Amino acid sequence: MPPKSLVDCHVHLAALPDRDNGCYISPKMLKSPLFRFLFWKHGLSVDRPREANEKYLDDLLIELRASKHVQKGVLLGMDGHYDSNGILSLEHTDLLVSNDYVLKAAQTHPNELLAGVSINPQRRDAVEEVHRCADAGATLVKVLPNAQQFDPADPKYKLFYRALAERKLPFLSHVGYEFSLIGKDQSVGEPDRLRVALDEGTTVIAAHACSYGLILFEKFLPTLRDLVKRYPNFYADISALTLPNRFRMLLHLRNYPEVHERLLFGTDYPLSVFHIAAWGRVAFGTLRKMMQTKNRFDRQVEVCNGLKLGFRSLGDILPHSTIQSNR
Repeated sequence: MPPKSLVDCHVHLAALPDRDNGCYISPKMLKSPLFRFLFWKHGLSVDRPREANEKYLDDLLIELRASKHVQKGVLLGMDGHYDSNGILSLEHTDLLVSNDYVLKAAQTHPNELLAGVSINPQRRDAVEEVHRCADAGATLVKVLPNAQQFDPADPKYKLFYRALAERKLPFLSHVGYEFSLIGKDQSVGEPDRLRVALDEGTTVIAAHACSYGLILFEKFLPTLRDLVKRYPNFYADISALTLPNRFRMLLHLRNYPEVHERLLFGTDYPLSVFHIAAWGRVAFGTLRKMMQTKNRFDRQVEVCNGLKLGFRSLGDILPHSTIQSNR
């Protein structure tokens, strides 16, 4: 069997707040269908946060270690909402997974995990946090503008983007409609708004291959192709592309092999990986292999390979050696 070489650049770290992890979940989010399903799926208890957090991480590590293709996963944090003065506002924050918690998890399991910290550029110490996290071993910075309520195209964030470019930290930004968290302005998830970061020399990764996420119409496909053509520092991940509301983009991208070298492997763990996009489009034996593959990381590989969607690993574009296994 060939050695595992892929890095999943889009793995969510879920965490209940305990006494010292710096995380936060709003009461509204705790009651949401998404979190209720997550707790049920992993057998988590809200009343025992420390145990729940350990079990979630243990379940992730078990599945990651069992993968035939994926060597490491980038754990993603989630920053909160910041007001006009750059101060954290929990009142407008649904979920916060702290950078220190992400960094600690990655440092504890260096053979399997990498740190994808989250820094809202609206925070008044955003540039300082970039350098702090880079010094602590962060691999990339993840944002979700729809929920964190900032516009990536605002020129006041140029110093933030320059800091990312200086520290060679890719900027992974959600693209499209946001369902999981409450977005106030869905337009800030448009990929055109990432051009300011690209112009400042930042390596940008657009999540979900710029899929709009509303099933019927993939209006960002022309933008994706234009960004690939114009910017050598632009990439997109393939996370969540097997979901029913996004697989149309997966099918479209098969027809544009020139963009495949800019697609990076990702799953959007702990979300499920579906094989419905392959029905009627691959041989029965190939489909059966997909259906028999229970490991979510491997199923993502099987579905995309079966549909002839090319992709690369995050490790291919990073300038440092943190991807290399220490085993």
